[in-house]
Amino acid sequence: MRSVGTVVRGIRTPIIRENDDLASIVVNSLMDAKESEGFEFRDRDVVAITEAVVGISEGNYVTVDDIAKDMQNKFPSKNIGVVFPILSRNRFSMILKGIARGMDKITMLLSFPSDEVGNGILYEDVLDNSKYSLSSIISESEYNEVFGEFLHPFTGINMVQFYRELVKSENCDIEFVFANDPKVILNYTKDVLNCDIHTRYRTKKIIKDAGAENVYGLFEIINEPVGNSGFNPNYGLLGSNKATEERLKLFPKTGENLVVEIQKRLKELTEKNIEVMVYGDGAFKDPVGHIWELADPVVSPAYTSGLVGTPNEIKLKYISDNKFSDLKGEELKTAIKEEIRRKEDNLKGNMLSQGTTPRRITDLLGSLCDLTSGSGDKGTPVVFIQGYFDNLADD
Repeated sequence: MRSVGTVVRGIRTPIIRENDDLASIVVNSLMDAKESEGFEFRDRDVVAITEAVVGISEGNYVTVDDIAKDMQNKFPSKNIGVVFPILSRNRFSMILKGIARGMDKITMLLSFPSDEVGNGILYEDVLDNSKYSLSSIISESEYNEVFGEFLHPFTGINMVQFYRELVKSENCDIEFVFANDPKVILNYTKDVLNCDIHTRYRTKKIIKDAGAENVYGLFEIINEPVGNSGFNPNYGLLGSNKATEERLKLFPKTGENLVVEIQKRLKELTEKNIEVMVYGDGAFKDPVGHIWELADPVVSPAYTSGLVGTPNEIKLKYISDNKFSDLKGEELKTAIKEEIRRKEDNLKGNMLSQGTTPRRITDLLGSLCDLTSGSGDKGTPVVFIQGYFDNLADD
């Protein structure tokens, strides 16, 4: 009988550089880990690779000048509205630098009390005790007077001030306005770049339907190469990260080829059917700062076919407390095993779905991997998961 369920291992690899053979590095690192740690591969193991090293190995980079040039191509007026950007030095400041370098004037519309992923822009208790509500339109001078003392609880930075100074350093004018209705930007300009991530299509449609003359989403900037630049056809600048003071790494675009190639090589070496995925930010929310970590457009941009769908499982505590409340010990365990087996034959039973929340397998696994690898110096851009698809009936 198995005494261990899911096991997650961070796999150390060599430092990955541009144009490295990432498939070989991943496979070789896994085989080295097998020898040193003594585990065996099994069917339905999962190998996950962080999107950061996929983008690095692709050499999928753009410069601030590339962004500025693409902005000028798409906004010849050089006077635009920037709607709902996230408040992030790593994620958006470099993008904003490129936007400002290519434009003469930016009107930035910021949502409040926080951005899309939960980064605050004002103290909510101050908002509650002011004349303003979530439906208000707050000018820059009003923000400075009432809310200007706000500092991010983790970074200690006022991002309005940070963005203002960054834009002005590129010899571009900037004006801020604070509102939760994207149509407000049309009071200032008809040329608009909407920068939200997960609501990008809806926001673009709202602005366009309201009378915008020239509107693009951030996913449409650098969606084609500018000269010899990198690009991402699906996400543009979404999911990009700061690499240097003048360079950004884009979200990977060849992940589908990579996961299939790694799966093929592992099958040849292990004779096991192993699933492979690329992961970025996990889809979890920090309970203290209320920041939703998912600043990437998706958790997983590429994965093998065995990871499609949602988990097929029951909630043990619900079944044990309700259907089998009169049982205990081995009798209870045997009854639950039978319930699990019946579930596999009848996926639509009401009892079987009670207590479970359907989420995509790739979102769950990606969040697990992101927490395992972290974003610091662990040196484990590959995560190896065993037993994730096991259940109690597999003993």
